[in-house]
Amino acid sequence: MIKYCYILLAIALLICLMPMPYGYYILIRYISAIAFGVMAYDYYYQKQKKMYIITLSLALLFQPLIKLPLGRDIWNFVDIVTAIFLIYLFLSKKQV
Repeated sequence: MIKYCYILLAIALLICLMPMPYGYYILIRYISAIAFGVMAYDYYYQKQKKMYIITLSLALLFQPLIKLPLGRDIWNFVDIVTAIFLIYLFLSKKQV
């Protein structure tokens, strides 16, 4: 079940490529920060240091408290790369 959250988050990030209301982008930042924070926590306790660092970095990147003024083009690139990463995680996770 948790595995499918990766796909839902990837789809939500790809929707960010379209013109959406500003509130949608903020909502996605909150959801992404929480999701990547939970993933980082899980990877930390699974002793997977590389994945822990990647997901913690993504949680910090998407955190909504201190906004990073990266510009629309850079955020679009980040969204695409992150969606690809999430799809990779979805495909590589074993069915539980």
